[in-house]
Amino acid sequence: MNKRAVGTRYEDLAAAHLISLGYRILSRNYRCRAGEIDLIASEKGYLVFIEVKYRSDESNGSASEAVDAKKQKRIIRAARWYLMERHLPDDTPVRFDVVAFDKEETRVIKDAFWT
Repeated sequence: MNKRAVGTRYEDLAAAHLISLGYRILSRNYRCRAGEIDLIASEKGYLVFIEVKYRSDESNGSASEAVDAKKQKRIIRAARWYLMERHLPDDTPVRFDVVAFDKEETRVIKDAFWT
């Protein structure tokens, strides 16, 4: 299975898991000039930008560790573009979550990073 197929599989699993937790998925694989966001959802009054990461082993670190400062900046830029593109107010409550798949464990990390 190629990397894109694996990524799609885990994004599907993440979306299903988030839905079971009460999230409403608004967009998948949002792309713009500023970057890409795996999932965009709403949950408890927040617009949530979600990065999905998978690791089959921890030889390169955990899945959540893969969302480093550089990746966070790209996600934040893409989120700002999303807000601007949709003419959403500056005071829209937003959050950045990570869904991390490490081996057999799935973790949803709310407020994983901030702007």
